[in-house]
Amino acid sequence: AVLLAAYVGYLGMGAAVLQALERPVEVQVAQQLLREYLGLLANHSCLREPALQRLMEGIIQAYKSGITLQGNTTSLGRWDYSGSFFFSISAITTIGYGNLSPSTAVGRIFCIVFALFGIPLNLVLLNEIGQLMLLGVQHCAHHLEELFHWQNKASFLMKTCALVTGVLLFLLLPPLLFSDKEGWSYEEGFYYSFITLSTIGFGDYVIGMNPDRTYPSWYKNVISLWILFGMAWLALVIRFCINILE
Repeated sequence: AVLLAAYVGYLGMGAAVLQALERPVEVQVAQQLLREYLGLLANHSCLREPALQRLMEGIIQAYKSGITLQGNTTSLGRWDYSGSFFFSISAITTIGYGNLSPSTAVGRIFCIVFALFGIPLNLVLLNEIGQLMLLGVQHCAHHLEELFHWQNKASFLMKTCALVTGVLLFLLLPPLLFSDKEGWSYEEGFYYSFITLSTIGFGDYVIGMNPDRTYPSWYKNVISLWILFGMAWLALVIRFCINILE
């Protein structure tokens, strides 16, 4: 009963804080959009509201599918092989950014079957990677104990080093790459890193989706490896936090 109360209370506190932080901005953006919409209709009397509404809906739907207007042409690329591979990663890791999804019935059915077998495969792989990381830390700690005749100090030292190294490799350094390739601020890159590795995957920030930028061929492949190893590392950290809470 105490655990349930703490759980509900934590959710309620999060909801209250987010409402206080985000609601005023939401209202401001909505009012600005309405002013611009009504101003466009007032200044261009030839426009009809139903036609403008359909055009806006079409633009929004096309943008969700990764299609943007560039002058007299359109930009494609989200469903090329690298984009499809990255979508596959986001599907079986259950990140599910939501910025891209199959639009055909056959594609949706395949996605269900693909995820049904891919999610267990991904969990097995992440567990193996996590165990290898843990064994590596334990192996190093054992060597330190033999070398310096330490007991508990070696284990604590190696766990601390593993935590600091993981924070650097998976949370603190990747935002520098995202700043260079995506043009994000460091805070945005750090936010994307945690939201991705924790599999929350809001989809407000996703790499390789800006049509105005040219990405190197290795970029999405490196990020895919970062996701796999980063999720395994974060799973170990979360497991450690669970043990502390229990």
